[in-house]
Amino acid sequence: MMTLGSGSLRVDLKLIADMVQPGSRVLDVGCGDGTLLSWLGDNKQVDGRGIELSMAGVSAAVAQGLSVIQGDADTDLKDYPQGAFDTVILSQTLQATRAPKDVLSNMLRIGRRAIVSFPNFGQWRVRAGLAIGGRMPVTDTLTYEWYDTPNIHFCTIRDFTELCRVLNIRIDTAIALDRDGGVLPMSGAGWLANLVAAQGLFVLSRGA
Repeated sequence: MMTLGSGSLRVDLKLIADMVQPGSRVLDVGCGDGTLLSWLGDNKQVDGRGIELSMAGVSAAVAQGLSVIQGDADTDLKDYPQGAFDTVILSQTLQATRAPKDVLSNMLRIGRRAIVSFPNFGQWRVRAGLAIGGRMPVTDTLTYEWYDTPNIHFCTIRDFTELCRVLNIRIDTAIALDRDGGVLPMSGAGWLANLVAAQGLFVLSRGA
């Protein structure tokens, strides 16, 4: 097991950044304040664009000189032309979308590949919190109380891989991360990763 990280980027963003080709066309969906886009522009000279629901996030990103607009992944991705980007990124946002199935489909319509990370609701800490405590869990990756969370579609790693199968989406890379950022093995159906991983990270492309 190894731990990866880099400066101001959180662990999953560093892994995502390592997967992006220099000089490529990138759309970061739910880009927040533009931290990842800024890093990719400075270090990999990408042609980066961002879409963010929060006006505060958009303002912070634009203040850095980034090309970020206010928008909603559920409704606005359909307006982008097919094949407009090399890579479309959705980091820690899938669970907050109203129609994750449509969002994934649109990501792979407008991008040659998609990179997706999300908190794993199947982790043992989450299961234990529900089974023993009888309350909705609050963890390092699920940080909100049930009454003020933006997350509306929790899923597990196994749920996600099954959705990819249903949508005929090819999983090119699958990475599981523990709560400390350690990279865990992901093989077969990922049952062990589904139990111990705090989050999953996937590189996707269109199936044959």
